[in-house]
Amino acid sequence: MATSLLGVLTIILGAFGAHSLKEVLSDNLHKSFETAVRYQMYHVLALLFINTTNSISLTFQKRISTLFFIGITLFSGSIYMMTIFHVPAKSIWFVTPLGGLFLIAGWATLCLNFIKNHKS
Repeated sequence: MATSLLGVLTIILGAFGAHSLKEVLSDNLHKSFETAVRYQMYHVLALLFINTTNSISLTFQKRISTLFFIGITLFSGSIYMMTIFHVPAKSIWFVTPLGGLFLIAGWATLCLNFIKNHKS
């Protein structure tokens, strides 16, 4: 359920950015906002796959989902804070890359699951 709600939020934010923020934000900020929405959608789709396949154990599903949810929140959320709410980048500069590290950790954990399950 959380993944589907995150998907709904992604579409709402994408539409909001395309229709309401395009005239308000600079080109750089608008591109950053679009990046946040795009990365959020990529990871929503990945979460749908991860949590509906039988080739990933429940333990790994939970680990990967947690890493992706934290990553989306920190990575995309920090960009939303800077673009929508005008939080100065210098005050939360470390949050975006930290979120990126959680996303990377999620993908690495998915890779580890595949290696573990496909040993010959």
